[in-house]
Amino acid sequence: MKFLPGILLACMLTAMACDRDQPASQESQTKAQTAPAAKEAPVLNFPPQSGPLPSFNGERAMGYAKDIVKFGPRPLNSANHKKVEEYLASRLKGDNVDDDTFTADTPVGKFPVHNIVAKFPGTKDGIIVVASHYDTNYPLRDTSYVGANDGASSSALLLEIADQLRGKPNDGYSIWLVWDDAEEAMKPDTEMPFMEDSLYGITHLAEKWQGDGTLKKIKAFLLADMIGDADLNIDRDNNSTPWLESVVYEAATRMGYQSHFFGRVNEVSDDHLPFMKRGVACADLIDFDYGYNNVFWHTPQDTLDKLSPKSLEIVGSVVLETIRIVDKMDPLPGK
Repeated sequence: MKFLPGILLACMLTAMACDRDQPASQESQTKAQTAPAAKEAPVLNFPPQSGPLPSFNGERAMGYAKDIVKFGPRPLNSANHKKVEEYLASRLKGDNVDDDTFTADTPVGKFPVHNIVAKFPGTKDGIIVVASHYDTNYPLRDTSYVGANDGASSSALLLEIADQLRGKPNDGYSIWLVWDDAEEAMKPDTEMPFMEDSLYGITHLAEKWQGDGTLKKIKAFLLADMIGDADLNIDRDNNSTPWLESVVYEAATRMGYQSHFFGRVNEVSDDHLPFMKRGVACADLIDFDYGYNNVFWHTPQDTLDKLSPKSLEIVGSVVLETIRIVDKMDPLPGK
């Protein structure tokens, strides 16, 4: 492992999901505690670096984030939510796209849910999934909350990854980009635990792929969430697969971005958990320290001015390099 254990013992917010609905200032005050130690990862022999490092257009990704935010709040089943679905479809026109639609039974009623999966073929037998949710917090639906970082930044990141993959031969595993829906809880966290009322879209997709055999083909699941913060510091997530988190750090080191990764340790309840529970290797790329004491999270202050094209470039290029390293690791470690 390339990271220094001492760095990972910084104090931080822990045992929180990025998708709970209590105001961040209260949540941070009541949940703050000493960070857990990082889970031990196996010593890995990484394939040597070869060829040019990947590039990623952070400015163009930022433009996509601006486009998404312009639609305004996009809670599940709203008119703006539908507009974002149509926008994503327009950006993926001509690509191989699967639409996974179903009706979710939630504590506040039944709602249509729409997962969008763009598939880019590779030469190796297997799939690497990169995912982001695109809905915004439902309990804040009547406010000006637009989720610039929490939803728009990572959805934009995937659109730019699609731009990087489109029309180019992929000498590795197939890459599937997933914009998952209904990630946010429908009721405030004070009324119902997050894990009992959230992750509707990605859970349905995990169940579907388990049933049709797709799940066995997935070599890695990379989740991007809250990755646009101008003050970027991606957490090391103890609810992710240790070896895959180490690959992410190796990719960051090769790109020269290691100072933006793993300065904190966290345990995050997020979109990757339905796949973790089914034995898929997962890594959650999340910066869950958004403003002092996480004050911008799940508030109307989550706006574009808090984001940076450079942060999008950093995370996007690290995701692409992580994919390249996983492509060349043979055999892959177990979960």
